[in-house]
Amino acid sequence: MAKANILLIFLCSLVLLLLGGVRVEGNPNYRDALQKSFLFFQGQRSGKLPANQKVSWRSNSGLSDGSLDHVDLTGGYYDAGDNVKFNFPMAFTTTMLSWGTLEYGKRMGPQLQEARAAIRWATDYLLKCANSKPGKLYVGVGDPNVDHKCWERPEDMDTVRTVYSVSSSNPGSDVAGETAAALAAASLVFRRVDPKYSRLLLQTARKVMAFAIQYRGAYSDSLGSAVCPFYCSYSGYKDELLWGAAWLFRATNDAYYYNFLKTLGADDQPDIFSWDNKYAGAHVLLSRMALLGKDKNFEQFKQEAESFMCRILPNSPYSTTQYTQGGLMYKLAESNLQYVTSISFLLTTYGKYMKAKKQTFNCGSLFVTPNSLIGLAKRQASDAFNSFLMPRTMN
Repeated sequence: MAKANILLIFLCSLVLLLLGGVRVEGNPNYRDALQKSFLFFQGQRSGKLPANQKVSWRSNSGLSDGSLDHVDLTGGYYDAGDNVKFNFPMAFTTTMLSWGTLEYGKRMGPQLQEARAAIRWATDYLLKCANSKPGKLYVGVGDPNVDHKCWERPEDMDTVRTVYSVSSSNPGSDVAGETAAALAAASLVFRRVDPKYSRLLLQTARKVMAFAIQYRGAYSDSLGSAVCPFYCSYSGYKDELLWGAAWLFRATNDAYYYNFLKTLGADDQPDIFSWDNKYAGAHVLLSRMALLGKDKNFEQFKQEAESFMCRILPNSPYSTTQYTQGGLMYKLAESNLQYVTSISFLLTTYGKYMKAKKQTFNCGSLFVTPNSLIGLAKRQASDAFNSFLMPRTMN
């Protein structure tokens, strides 16, 4: 089972804790935790580090990445404690960083610049992966089967830096769709502060999404043991096509992406949101048009988003979610907190959309208000945060 890096997704919960009205000073200090989360990203950096690098014990690494295929694939982030760059979860992390920044950036204070820097470190690398060779999308660097047998600093690594890619003959609609989502979401983050860079991100996102749509297939099937069992595409690639098209529609308002979304349908019933399964995130993102834009064409996605909430809320008659005795959401045994925090982000964001238009909905006999969702998200994120500090108190 692949191990997603909890802290990458945990940042989203730190954002909602900081901005959702809970205390930010005292013990624990969530503002300080948010700042330290960005330091974590610096600690995971690959490539030539900038002069303003704050994590001083890290140095340049992976400077030959891509050379085996005569391209430059330096940069990006290492995964977890590995020296491997897995683009599938890295791109999802980038999408979520961008979404969090778009929703809550105005209240991040000085950490907004750190958020943009963290996003750009990833997107600079993803641009290289998408534009280095026509017809190829690079999706990773480093052989995980070799790397995981050798525990060493990235500055000292001596394992072969194998490069992996998808193409028309070896498709990867899932990783391509997620890469397109990351680039499109980031283009919105930089639209006002760096318009030229934003245009490059969006142009590349369009190209990568076209590749994902035209050449259908799961990257797990194309790359086998290079990505499985580490980051297999267990949910298939339809969710990434939906997710990528949703972000491109938000970034462009191009009817092409809306029409494509309609061909995918909205009949899935997820009760999870993660680097692998994006359905719920896409539904919440698209529901924004129905709630804030009052566009009836997106009503089906609003209904799907609310059905997801009904499967999460503990008192809902339609709930499919387990909770521990201490009240923490329990989804999967391995790296459970990544699901807790990513779902909490959706709860908070949908609650924010509802509150803006004074909306409510029902899960059968359960009356759901914006505060129902936001309150649950705050409790989950607080418990997740405290479990790092006091793991024995969690039942």
